[in-house]
Amino acid sequence: MNASELTQYIPFLIPVVIIQLGLVIAALLDLIRRERTRGPKWAWALVIVLVNFIGPILYFVVGRKDE
Repeated sequence: MNASELTQYIPFLIPVVIIQLGLVIAALLDLIRRERTRGPKWAWALVIVLVNFIGPILYFVVGRKDE
């Protein structure tokens, strides 16, 4: 694959990157503000940052503990 073939994918990758960054930022902000979670906060922070797309979604579905 040469450079011109790779540049045709950039318009599709930009929204994906923006969505990923938005999810990570939203999940980390919620994690910081929330008093209690299911499991240690440091572990959820690692999952959010290191597991692309699925990490923040897992936190929102499983990690949040409603009071």
